[in-house]
Amino acid sequence: MCADTPEMNSPDYKSTLNLPQTDFPMRAGLPKREPAWLERWEKIGVYDRLRDKAKTEQRKPFTLHDGPPYANGNLHIGHALNKILKDMVVRSQQMMGRDSRYIPGWDCHGLPIEWKIEEQYRQKGKNKDEVPVVELRRECRAFASEWVGIQREEFKRLGVTGNWDDPYLTMNYHAEAVIAGEFMKFLMNGTLYQGSKPVMWSVVEKTALAEAEVEYHDHQSHTIWVKFPVVRALDANGARQPQRGVNVVIWTTTPWTIPSNRAVAFNPELSYGLYKVTEASEENWAKVGDEYLLADNLAEEVMKAARVDAYERKEDISAKQLDLMVCAHPFRGIEGGEGEWDYDVPLLPADHVTDEAGTGFVHTAPSHGADDFILGVKHGLRMTHNVLEDGSFRPDLPLFGGALIFDHKGKEKDANKRVIDAMAGVGALISRGRIKHSYPHSWRSKAPLIFRNTPQWFASIDRDVGDGQDALGKTIRQRALNAIDAVKWTPETGRNRIYSMMESRPDWVLSRQRAWGVPLTCFVKKGALPDDPDFLLRDPAVNARIVEAFEADGADVWYMEGAKERFLGKDHNPEEYEQIFDVLDVWFDSGSTHAFVLRDREDGSEDGIADLYLEGTDQHRGWFHSSLLQSCGTNGRAPYRGVLTHGFTLDEKGNKMSKSLGNTVAPEQVIKQYGADILRLWVAQSDYTADLRIGPEILKNVADSYRRLRNTMRFLLGSLGDFDEIEPVKPVDMPPLERWVLHCLYELDQEVRKGYDAYDFQGVFQKVFNFATVDLSAFYFDIRKDSLYCDADDSQFRHAALTVLDILFQRLTTWLAPVLVFTMEEVWLERYPGETSSVHLEDIPETPADWHKPELAQLVERVRNVRRVVTAALEVQRREKVIGSSLEAAPEVFVEDATLVTLLRTVNFADVCIASQLTLTEGAAPEGAFTLDEVPGVGVVFALAEGEKCQRCWKILPDVGTHAHEGTCKRCSDALG
Repeated sequence: MCADTPEMNSPDYKSTLNLPQTDFPMRAGLPKREPAWLERWEKIGVYDRLRDKAKTEQRKPFTLHDGPPYANGNLHIGHALNKILKDMVVRSQQMMGRDSRYIPGWDCHGLPIEWKIEEQYRQKGKNKDEVPVVELRRECRAFASEWVGIQREEFKRLGVTGNWDDPYLTMNYHAEAVIAGEFMKFLMNGTLYQGSKPVMWSVVEKTALAEAEVEYHDHQSHTIWVKFPVVRALDANGARQPQRGVNVVIWTTTPWTIPSNRAVAFNPELSYGLYKVTEASEENWAKVGDEYLLADNLAEEVMKAARVDAYERKEDISAKQLDLMVCAHPFRGIEGGEGEWDYDVPLLPADHVTDEAGTGFVHTAPSHGADDFILGVKHGLRMTHNVLEDGSFRPDLPLFGGALIFDHKGKEKDANKRVIDAMAGVGALISRGRIKHSYPHSWRSKAPLIFRNTPQWFASIDRDVGDGQDALGKTIRQRALNAIDAVKWTPETGRNRIYSMMESRPDWVLSRQRAWGVPLTCFVKKGALPDDPDFLLRDPAVNARIVEAFEADGADVWYMEGAKERFLGKDHNPEEYEQIFDVLDVWFDSGSTHAFVLRDREDGSEDGIADLYLEGTDQHRGWFHSSLLQSCGTNGRAPYRGVLTHGFTLDEKGNKMSKSLGNTVAPEQVIKQYGADILRLWVAQSDYTADLRIGPEILKNVADSYRRLRNTMRFLLGSLGDFDEIEPVKPVDMPPLERWVLHCLYELDQEVRKGYDAYDFQGVFQKVFNFATVDLSAFYFDIRKDSLYCDADDSQFRHAALTVLDILFQRLTTWLAPVLVFTMEEVWLERYPGETSSVHLEDIPETPADWHKPELAQLVERVRNVRRVVTAALEVQRREKVIGSSLEAAPEVFVEDATLVTLLRTVNFADVCIASQLTLTEGAAPEGAFTLDEVPGVGVVFALAEGEKCQRCWKILPDVGTHAHEGTCKRCSDALG
């Protein structure tokens, strides 16, 4: 056994130190502990208590209106991102003094739910069409209700606060009554009309789709080049001149639309020519001597596709010449055609034709394209109804009756092939091929869509709205464009995006040919045409009866026996009217939510306008868009003052998440492994205005940041154990370093409030995190640990530090509570464990203006710069094993700036540098001194501290061992009494 040393024989002074003491664990254990806090918040009624508090204090309301998620499946990471962002907004606004209200909601109607019920029917061998519609609707309601319950618990598990006991559901009776009432406002103001237009149609779902329900994916289509024979032209005098052998050539990727062709479009601004084939293989469809009209910029490409070996350009063809030409349909005179296509096909001028691809001529089927329809209306072209709702050709269509474009699973069938074969048979083709291109698909079934002409109900956005509010704009489009500029868009690019969409959007297709939804509550007069003044029944008394019935029993009453007689009453003969059974586009449902949530609910918005709508960037064409249209049609204004958008979630490599790729990150998995606070912290650390990446490595980094922050809070808790026993020190009586911390808090408080108001959660967290880990943990705490641990209990110096720690505690917990809802509650309850205590019932404390000391901050910054040189110099000695601790050092610090030397002598610079002894010397550092280029005029010469090590504070000082208490310095001996 080695000989005794003085240190081993000296008293154990550890029990005399004020070392941090806390039960707050370093290991959070969030996955297991978070549910208990959720139960506690529910038990003490945090959300309701905040409403009572706001009412008592007459706080200004802040309403974030929840965009309704769809009630048909478990949450994905995008849901979590969205709801967490909303929760951060709500909580931060509340803690800054507002009455911050949040009413969760759900979209409950629509095709996906109805489809699920139909799948169940098929599995049971039931025919959906034989099930009474009310029974089907009730099963849809039960299905949606079940998923609302599941999703509600999943959202709550994320720590999201709100009125969970009374959410809004679009299938609630009052909601259905209001949605019907809002629809009937369009009926009454003249913007509702029935029209026959080509709309995006899903043959899988057998319904029309709105633009917001369409997404684009790569799809392989047939591509064909087709000859339209020119049969006559008019000369300059208007006389008919027969034509032989000249063909207008078109190119299309939808061969199935050729039977519905009614015209060919050209662009008068393009250059056209007549081209003749001079050399070609005998096997080619393009024959020697054929003459084609083509856009000059595309002629070479067309001839190449047709495998023509040589050709010549015979002459220019002017726009005036084209305008006087008439073609025959390629199927004119076809055997078995029964005269179906024996009509003229005019050439018509149109701006949408380009020479970027194709031939410079566009085959025009008004029933199957948006541009085609517009051109058809302008020139009175006949609409066709060749394609049925299941994607098949009408049975009586010659040659092609019953042919199917896509089947019920979205797979291509025989329509394209049969049309192509028929054209090849009559010599109408010059080439064919396949092309992969972006093509519209249903965002629900993921199946390709078709443009199909069907009778649908529309809200016109360019008709005058007859409601007497012309000052807001005469049309819905004008009102919407005006309203957009009155809204604050975050980020600002959102404004331009929705503005351009609103400028060019077509009329709103309101009708869907389904069963589960709010019906289009209107009646049409039998025998009347859509343009007739009395076609639509517009009777306020009828409308009132409908709303009253829906309010009492829901929209199912529309489908019950005797409904027509009940609603028409005695004023109208039921035999003269037809009841409409289409249901409303679900975007009309969600677009109307402002009316039954913001306007009608007591906890809604006082003026019926939300302070904020917050959804993903895709909602510029979705919920933001439909809400704006709906509200402008009924109120003349937007239903929101602010709109915030976030990006999509991607995996760590920036790839779109896909179950097939196995790169999805489920919220449930993250919570199970890390806890919801880590997921919330991921949101706070991310730039949500762009797409957000998430994955195992990213989450590990987030967890590391969390641990560092938790360590800061643990230090505060451990050090504040005896704070209640002291008299807090006034700022004016504090040392400079404490007053500097208060100054930092003042400036940071401004940044936090500004950031929360701008919804800049990433900026807020980064600033608070850097302050906590750099300014506090690595600087202030590091310096003040000695005083906190070793100074006497009655030391004013220590009391000042404790006062600052208490102030830090109050602000850090409330600043971070909107982000780390569980952890800050845990921290708060560690100090304030009352039965009804909660950090979420607190506000961010007001910060006194007299804490602001910019001149002091400049001085401290100069001190910190000198300290950086000293600590860097001591770190060199530590790495070389000369010292084990900075307390073993007694550096000499050379400073050229005399005023800086004076400043350093006003503080205990040795303590600032955590050195036992330190000498300050005014002047240039000697050669060989340690310096840092970024801190000129400062040098350090290393020396070992002289004296003995104090057995209480561990400083090495010359006076150790000369005081009453063995092995202590004067400060420690005095503290021991």
